[in-house]
Amino acid sequence: MRFSWRFPVLKYPSFTGRLHDARTATAVGRLLGAAIAVCLVTGLISHVLQHPPAVLANDLPSRPAWGYRVSQGLHTASGIAAVPLLLVKLWSVYPRLFVRPPVRSVPHALERLSVAVLVATALFELFSGLLNIAQWYPWPFSFVPVHFAVGWLLTGSLLLHMAVKYPQIAAHWRRRSPGTLALPAEDAPDRRALLAALGGAVGAVTLTTVGQSVTPLAGLDLLAPRHPGHGEQGLPVNRTAAGAGITERALREWRLSIDGPRPYQLTLDELRAMPQHEVTLPIACVEGWSKSARWTGVRVRDLLDRAGAPEGALVRVTSLQQHGAYRVMVMPHTYARDPLTLLALGLNGRVLPPDHGFPARIIAPNRPGVLQTKWVSRLEAL
Repeated sequence: MRFSWRFPVLKYPSFTGRLHDARTATAVGRLLGAAIAVCLVTGLISHVLQHPPAVLANDLPSRPAWGYRVSQGLHTASGIAAVPLLLVKLWSVYPRLFVRPPVRSVPHALERLSVAVLVATALFELFSGLLNIAQWYPWPFSFVPVHFAVGWLLTGSLLLHMAVKYPQIAAHWRRRSPGTLALPAEDAPDRRALLAALGGAVGAVTLTTVGQSVTPLAGLDLLAPRHPGHGEQGLPVNRTAAGAGITERALREWRLSIDGPRPYQLTLDELRAMPQHEVTLPIACVEGWSKSARWTGVRVRDLLDRAGAPEGALVRVTSLQQHGAYRVMVMPHTYARDPLTLLALGLNGRVLPPDHGFPARIIAPNRPGVLQTKWVSRLEAL
């Protein structure tokens, strides 16, 4: 018996379909570029509000009250819309990944490297963002700093790619490509059909998810992991009291400490005896959902004035929760002194429930949800 070993010969794939061309790539790229630009700008706003640089640590704006809700809603919506746009963009250009020879020169190698970085960072940003919306983190690193850092890599690689490809982009930007770059007329109906299908896909994923922040569209909120009306007292909950390690004993023994030149403590009954104010403000979370609610409580500035806190002081807020990155939060004076900022004791006309921060929580305008500290035990004027 005689055996013969034959190794398969690797062949590059061949692409016979139309529309893998510069005109289609440019048409899709315009839409993708707009979505990514909105995502990058609103992501920067979100990061600055959550982790302000030292120069802004005490001067972040508290108005408009709905500012963070709009910017983070746009961030999530544009990121979700960019997913089908990116997939179709890659479909239109992927034959270029298999051109021979793979590298023709040093400049060509650098161009391909920049494209590899662009594709990798875009895929990482969009799909890690989707997992963050679902609050699923199957990776060992902290999401926020890595997502922020990779966003800068994406920005740089995108600008470099646009600079390198500017002649092709300019040539195919208009509806009709000039001169020798004109494409076969028979491709036009297919291209229109592709773009129409892409528009339908973008519209579908947007309409079925944006209702988590645009409450008039909440009835279409089929694919988003949060519904703005689902949750105790009509407001969603990200972290429950049990999940934060809040015990019944800690609640029974609760006292609010206010530290300043004239420190003092208050019981819950004493807080309720103080002048109460009602405001309507949204909770807007980094995962993209938001919902307005009526909050009742004591103005934070009244508590600080009683402690003799200076007007421009930063305020450190400490929670009863046992663990978590936002157990301690520092609030700029622009928020602490805003008349809309409350130490809330009630929600939608009822007592604040434990999962929403009983006995007291912070609610402030234009503030990320992770910084609206629940189960507040201490306010310190710094």
